[in-house]
Amino acid sequence: MTITQLKYILAIAEHQNFTKAANACFVTQPTLSTQIQKLEDELNVQIFDRNKKPIELTEIGKKIVVQAQNIVVESDRIQDIVDQQKGFVGGEFKLGIIPTIMPTLLPLFLKSFIKKYPKIKLTIEEHSTKDILVLIKEGKLDAALAATPLETEGVKERVLFYEPFIAYMPKTTNETYKATLEVTDLNLNEVLLLKDGHCFRDSVINLCKASNSLDLNDNLKLESGSMETLIKLCNDGLGYTLLPYLHTLDLSAENKSYLKEFTKPSPSREVSLIYNSNQLKIQIIDALFSTISSVIRGIIQFEDVKIISPLKQKERP
Repeated sequence: MTITQLKYILAIAEHQNFTKAANACFVTQPTLSTQIQKLEDELNVQIFDRNKKPIELTEIGKKIVVQAQNIVVESDRIQDIVDQQKGFVGGEFKLGIIPTIMPTLLPLFLKSFIKKYPKIKLTIEEHSTKDILVLIKEGKLDAALAATPLETEGVKERVLFYEPFIAYMPKTTNETYKATLEVTDLNLNEVLLLKDGHCFRDSVINLCKASNSLDLNDNLKLESGSMETLIKLCNDGLGYTLLPYLHTLDLSAENKSYLKEFTKPSPSREVSLIYNSNQLKIQIIDALFSTISSVIRGIIQFEDVKIISPLKQKERP
């Protein structure tokens, strides 16, 4: 049994196809098939049911895959130990980012990070928080930028900054409110939200429910997958919305005039760098954390904040 064979097993389990798995492993399909057959013969078990379309794991195969994931991760740790000892900061690194952070935070640090650490081969993927947690646990992402706290076993969180919520209220709605908003001014049934699945949506709902004890109902009809669309809907007089602070920086001068801050402590989301508790590639994680922290320090200066959890009410312990 070899580490390479175990990596082939994991690839087939992921792609459910020998040809796709071979392409992902950069080997020919016959080479991969031969190695899997050798391992099955050695163990005297059938790992995959090749009669199913797509290919499925057998019951014993499912157990083998779980153990294979652990072994492959631990084998990667050896190279990680060597890299740390040598002070080497490089190699492949996969970073996940949630959609409400990707367009605003990424441009602030990416160029600087790439220039400072040219030996890192960085792959960036946009995913929902739910998918990010799965991918981190499976070792398919090395780290991610997400709203926290998530309180997930096996996942570490390092807080980068606190990002205040800013109300976006065009003239059709903002004339009824004071210059600075109280959380109790919010009405969940008037707030335009992102679609279900966005953690920022959940944070806004939690904020409104905490202040008004409102339940979601049929009045919540206008939802969107992007904050740009929400802004346009607000401009058309269909309601108001809440934006993360970084998202307000690139608004036009006219749109910025529609922004309203909350009285302190400002309702905010906690943004963290999260990663598997096995701490593989920790030298790259440290470099990423340091780079983002140094950049964001000069942009967000809100200190008196109240963290609004992205966890849904039923998910809270």
